[in-house]
Amino acid sequence: MSARRLLQIVLLVQACAALAIGLAGWYWLDLQPLAAVALGLGSVALVRLAINMNNFLLAAFFASPTPPEFALGPRQRLRLLAEEFGASMAATSWAMPRACEGMRVLDGGAGVPVLLVHGYGCNSGYWAHLARRLERARISHATVDLVPVAGDIEHYTAQVERAIETLRARTGAAKVAIVAHSMGGLVARAWMRRYEEQGEGRVLRVITLGTPHFGTGLANFGLGVNAAQMRRRGGQPCAWLRDLAASESPRRRALFTSIYSHHDNIISPQTASQLPGARNRAFGGIGHVALGSNPRILDAVMLELAALKTGDPLRA
Repeated sequence: MSARRLLQIVLLVQACAALAIGLAGWYWLDLQPLAAVALGLGSVALVRLAINMNNFLLAAFFASPTPPEFALGPRQRLRLLAEEFGASMAATSWAMPRACEGMRVLDGGAGVPVLLVHGYGCNSGYWAHLARRLERARISHATVDLVPVAGDIEHYTAQVERAIETLRARTGAAKVAIVAHSMGGLVARAWMRRYEEQGEGRVLRVITLGTPHFGTGLANFGLGVNAAQMRRRGGQPCAWLRDLAASESPRRRALFTSIYSHHDNIISPQTASQLPGARNRAFGGIGHVALGSNPRILDAVMLELAALKTGDPLRA
């Protein structure tokens, strides 16, 4: 099953729940119609908020120490929760249930073409905000919808290979860049391992956002083969992640930029996103889903892509 279809089913279930609660409030509590609608929708939103808050609580259990310069006060923590909740609601209730993978080739486009690779349980709709930035910058780009939702990460590499070859053929570019969120970063690394000879010659940069390069404790609660491949137990990444790391040369690692947040509510410990040999960029006060829409993160991604066009070196 695709993430799009799964999210559509989830939305339908939520709509039915909201309707049932609203009707109950109207029938048994004698609420006015608008109040009954507010009760139904508000109840569903509160459940979604509780799930979001629970992710932060679980992440705190596995969390790495937060550096002092990234410490948050009460108001900043509320802003963190509000942004993450808003980003999650917008992505899962609007962008992703409507999205299909696609390609945008811009005539006279600037810069290196970009392939966008989403994370666990998501699809190409996750990239709605970054796609608009790429459009404004006249950068050709493509998205890929990884299926099935709970599949093997190794299986996804063939889909990435097809997407890269199509993007290169359509744009006439010899090389592309990859921007990947969460599990998508592991998919990109697995793709480079499987297509090693071609991979290092066809990609200029891989930019990962909140990728569990060395696993996450929350994957222990996830379903599917891909969740098992992201697990971390006893402070150590799973065997699949260890094998992936052992296959990579310093030259390949140097192609990566890992952008992550010290307050990620899904990747925990948060420092598991640090990739030795890569350019690592740490941020604070940003949740996992919000990495795809936060202006600071989008600015950082666009700066990385602009450097590929100009050839200017970037420094941490």
